[in-house]
Amino acid sequence: MVMATSEPSRERRRKRLRIILLFALAVVVLRVILPYVLLHLLNDRLARVPGYYGHADDLDLALIRGAYRIEGLFLDRVDSISQDRTKFVSAAVIDLSLEWKALFHGSVVGELVIERPSLRFTKDKVEPGEVQKDTTSLGDLLDDLMPLRINRVEVNRGELHYRDLASSPEVDVMMDELDLLALNLRNSYDSTALLPASVKATANIHGGRFDLGMRLNPLAREPAFDLDVSLDGMRLTEFNAFFQAYANVDVNKGVFGLYSEIATEGGRFAGYVKPVIKDLDVLGPEDRGDTFFRKLWEGLAGTVGTVLSNPKEDQVATKLEFSGELDKPDTHVLYAIVDLLRNAFIRAIQPSIDREISIANVGRKSEEEKGFFKRLFEQEE
Repeated sequence: MVMATSEPSRERRRKRLRIILLFALAVVVLRVILPYVLLHLLNDRLARVPGYYGHADDLDLALIRGAYRIEGLFLDRVDSISQDRTKFVSAAVIDLSLEWKALFHGSVVGELVIERPSLRFTKDKVEPGEVQKDTTSLGDLLDDLMPLRINRVEVNRGELHYRDLASSPEVDVMMDELDLLALNLRNSYDSTALLPASVKATANIHGGRFDLGMRLNPLAREPAFDLDVSLDGMRLTEFNAFFQAYANVDVNKGVFGLYSEIATEGGRFAGYVKPVIKDLDVLGPEDRGDTFFRKLWEGLAGTVGTVLSNPKEDQVATKLEFSGELDKPDTHVLYAIVDLLRNAFIRAIQPSIDREISIANVGRKSEEEKGFFKRLFEQEE
């Protein structure tokens, strides 16, 4: 009787073991096959985006950390008439995973890491009669690639290009070495803060250093953010193709800086943009081969720059202020002219962020409007 009862017991254990082994084998096979299936589906989807053609080299899964990784992805624009392809966006690696920090706060959201992305805005040589309206298709593609709501974004060593292949000479303005970190975009933690999300970015622009810092509430009904942007030391000589194509001038020397603060809250906004040009030289020995009218135009531009330049700092600068409601902006052009004259003849504008705009003072009534001469001769603190 003992033998009779132990035999069925061993048989049941064997069946359980076979089931476990078969299940484990099925998981392994699925783990091996699934990336190829998903890669095939992804490439089929990329090839069918209206107005675009795309492809990815590889796709891998990381089940333990809840992630997948796409390598060698690109998406090109396709001309609807000639079927020529123009580079639009690409990335060496796109990694989407579950954000564990937010999960500990009770939110199921994702984090996105992109390595060496490139985004190119190319002005078409020929504008087709019918422009394809494919914004919806691209939005659907992004939703397919990113099934989780993204709460954290990290970009490393990115590039942004603006290209005009129809201009003479051709224009290619580039921002490279772009690093960006955006946190708490879905307000998954620090939910009591007025501006719970943050974005920080740095990049190089033709010898200049670009810095951006931003606090925001991306889930607010109306835009709510506090933004600081600065650009230092950009070499104007590297923009000569741009100047020749669009203004018919070039520069022999000069460094450009830009400083700005903008804040919005409750449908109102306030801010300024402060451009500063140092050591400007438009007409020089390098222009001996230019035509008479080209020399005349560059001489006029150089004269204006010299007259409006602060002799001590050798800089041309102004400050363009703006404020009001989002649907009724008010730009203080007169203030910009006054500050241009003030920089040239009275006191040089400081090439830096003024730290005077924040979300706390947006919409407040400023002190009485200053007249022309009062603003011109007012003392800086």
